[in-house]
Amino acid sequence: MKKNNAITVHIYYTGENGSAKAFVKEMLTSGLVDEIRKEKGNRRYEYFFSVEDEGTVLLVDSWDNQEAIDLHHSSNIMGQIMELRIKYHLHMKVERYFLDETGIPKEDQKFVQKKGLLRK
Repeated sequence: MKKNNAITVHIYYTGENGSAKAFVKEMLTSGLVDEIRKEKGNRRYEYFFSVEDEGTVLLVDSWDNQEAIDLHHSSNIMGQIMELRIKYHLHMKVERYFLDETGIPKEDQKFVQKKGLLRK
């Protein structure tokens, strides 16, 4: 059985005066997000806005393996992203996560609400 080396990266973009949200808007309207989603090995590329911190945006970025991330980092797209980060004066915090192939432990599954199985 082949081991799954999937990696998910959380990037927290923080800026002032709405700059993180403006960055995301430009990433979307420029077509960069669509290009990234088409890159070989990309599983997910999605932004989320913080309810508690309006100056922070979370990017959830998932890849098949480190090689796919390395290819992305060496692409022309990455250069454009770097330019936008500078343009919007963003600070970043990065977290990396690896796929847990064991799944959700049986004792934890009772806490997972699933569609169609709502408890009263």
